[in-house]
Amino acid sequence: MTITEESGRVHGYADLSRLMGRMTGDEKHGPAATSTLDVLWVLYDRVLRVRPERPEDPERDRFLLSKGHGPMAYYAVLAAKGFVPVEWLARFGAYDSPLGHHPDRTLVPGVEIGSGSLGHGLPIAVGTALGLRAQGLRRPRVWTLVGDAELDEGSNHEAIAYAGPTGLENLHAVVVDNSSASHARPGGIAARFEAAGWSAATVDGRDHTALYAAFTAPHPGRPHVVVARVEPKNS
Repeated sequence: MTITEESGRVHGYADLSRLMGRMTGDEKHGPAATSTLDVLWVLYDRVLRVRPERPEDPERDRFLLSKGHGPMAYYAVLAAKGFVPVEWLARFGAYDSPLGHHPDRTLVPGVEIGSGSLGHGLPIAVGTALGLRAQGLRRPRVWTLVGDAELDEGSNHEAIAYAGPTGLENLHAVVVDNSSASHARPGGIAARFEAAGWSAATVDGRDHTALYAAFTAPHPGRPHVVVARVEPKNS
């Protein structure tokens, strides 16, 4: 846990609903945000090797929010972990606020990509993993959070098909499956990745213990995907 600028408080998981409640206005995409909340918390609290005091550390893990059209949970977690001031949350979506309806990597500390248009995050993650490999950086891991509806976009399937045979072991994807996709996947989402040579796990996307176990499962020589099944909370 990290001390933030909000009266020196230490923020934990129980504070996230209150932090999200600071963000008001239109275009909140509340269900899209709340469906990702537990995944984001477990990643930032227990898995990702990132530090707010060194957001540009070349040895850091890279987290790419492909599901960028619902960033409220992301902003709340970044605030809880000290990447951005809690006070910024109340200005969410305002004209002069750095916290836009899509995250902007040039304005928000800790954000790796500008995102929101569906289908971009996983291809960028593949390129990031390749770039780290080319630089000889073996320690950093690349994570991307994708919505199940994004798998309707063909760009994702090109990335899936390329990453498996290439053996991008430092590449990880989390697909938050809230049953919003237009097209069903024969055998389920995990089967699509497994057919391309990925390691895969499907878990309850609200179960922190199950998420952590899936996120940290070994997958030598292969990229890894975790399908997190959730029912959206009320916004």
